[in-house]
Amino acid sequence: MTQPSRRAALGGIAAAALLPAARGPWFHAKRRPVLRVLGTHVTLQEQIRQRAERDLGIELVFAPGGSAAVLQQASTRPESFDLFEQWSNTIPLLWQAEAIRAVDTTRIERWSKINDVSKKGRVVPSAPIGRGDAPHKVLYVQPNGTLGKTVSSRVSYLPYVHNVDSFGYSSSVVPEGTPYGTESWAWMLDDRWHGRVALVNEPTIGLFDAALAARASGLVEIADIGAMTRSELDALFDLLVAKKRDGHFYGAWQSVPQSVALMKSGEVVIESLFSPGVSALRSAGHAVNYAAPKEGYRAWHGVMCLSSMVSEETEDAAYRYMNWWLSGWPGAVMARQGYYMSVAEPARRYLSADEWDYWYEGQVARSHLPGVEGGTGVSAGSLRRGGSYLSRFSRVAVWNTVMDTYEYSMVKWYEFLTA
Repeated sequence: MTQPSRRAALGGIAAAALLPAARGPWFHAKRRPVLRVLGTHVTLQEQIRQRAERDLGIELVFAPGGSAAVLQQASTRPESFDLFEQWSNTIPLLWQAEAIRAVDTTRIERWSKINDVSKKGRVVPSAPIGRGDAPHKVLYVQPNGTLGKTVSSRVSYLPYVHNVDSFGYSSSVVPEGTPYGTESWAWMLDDRWHGRVALVNEPTIGLFDAALAARASGLVEIADIGAMTRSELDALFDLLVAKKRDGHFYGAWQSVPQSVALMKSGEVVIESLFSPGVSALRSAGHAVNYAAPKEGYRAWHGVMCLSSMVSEETEDAAYRYMNWWLSGWPGAVMARQGYYMSVAEPARRYLSADEWDYWYEGQVARSHLPGVEGGTGVSAGSLRRGGSYLSRFSRVAVWNTVMDTYEYSMVKWYEFLTA
């Protein structure tokens, strides 16, 4: 064999220099997994994304949107997301559409610690379960592939954040009521607030706020608010459409930021509200009360669902992310905006004693408590309306629900919006 010429040798060196730097020992290192999460503004927050990326070593792409829009995307385009975060009432639709796959509970580290609200639908045996789709009714995957209450190791979703919702009102305009005494869903239809009322624009949520208000006002008879019949829906929407045409409703909002903007503007003084909206308004200096209605709350349970088309590699990252949500820090963030976790104890490590006693125990705030985005979210001496976790979840009137008359209610809802 002949010795290589100097030119050939230099050419070889030059070619080697042009090779990717990855020829080093790190050449086989994997890139960070990318996890696409579709959901709402309730949990898809920037501070959550940044902390999870740092803790887990993954890349998170959050896609928050309005409730109806993200549900439509999830049910029709499972290839567009890896994890879906919303509410338990969406599960029957997603499962029937084959948009999600089962979660293996043996891969959830704290599964045994998840509480009875999530697994049995009630906080204590003496509490009412509430009408409609209590979360445990659609949790477990049955041997025949349907969803039900019989316990199994495969579930349709990971239960995590949850709460009871009501309505908020501007305390500078609307006279303050008594929790569980005079505060009533009927206020939403009170002529005193004509033109200054807003509902959440979501047929499986706003519908029940309106139904609770109509029933509390004595204007519509509803036997089972979690399973309204067509005739009951007709009577309800005859009332709502008449009210809308008369100018009673200012509008309907699709996201938490929109609900905050409506009340900040002063145009709306009473509306459907989620807890983060209340926190945001108070942090911005707006006096707002979150009602504890005597008729009970509309409850919801957050869900984390695996896309039916998630890849094996991404699925591993998804399980890590789901376990991270039950590890404590995210639960503390949720607590500061008034939400509860299905596994609460880890969150307690990241909350001060004053915060825990205020948010979970319903005690008077002994000091100023931080808000979600810094600053003071709760002033010293404040008492959380509705009381403790136990007290609030002992008064569930109805859960966010997809009724048997869902398709008909959708038609009626959009007739109401366009009236």
